[in-house]
Amino acid sequence: MNILRPLSPHLPIYKPQLTSTFPISHRISGAFLVTIVFLFYLLCLKIGLICFTYENLYQFLFYSSKLIPISVEITALALSYHLYNGVRHLLTDFSGFIFLRIGRKRLK
Repeated sequence: MNILRPLSPHLPIYKPQLTSTFPISHRISGAFLVTIVFLFYLLCLKIGLICFTYENLYQFLFYSSKLIPISVEITALALSYHLYNGVRHLLTDFSGFIFLRIGRKRLK
């Protein structure tokens, strides 16, 4: 007898909340930034710091590929989100959650 019941009956009725989505996206952006820093560190180990003085490297990085400016923009977006979300997190921790109460509607 095969009964088609969901494994977790509470998941279909679960509504995502701001307090649960902000930390998840904060961790995702932090992991992305750590990956970028680690890859840049490995590049510096492999090539060496002397390569950053050559003009040909900059011409290759900024003029030959369309993928690099897009990745720089995505990294800047992740960095700004991670920074502002961290500041928001610190403010809500030290202010007694005043900022989270402002956006909520009053229930009667």
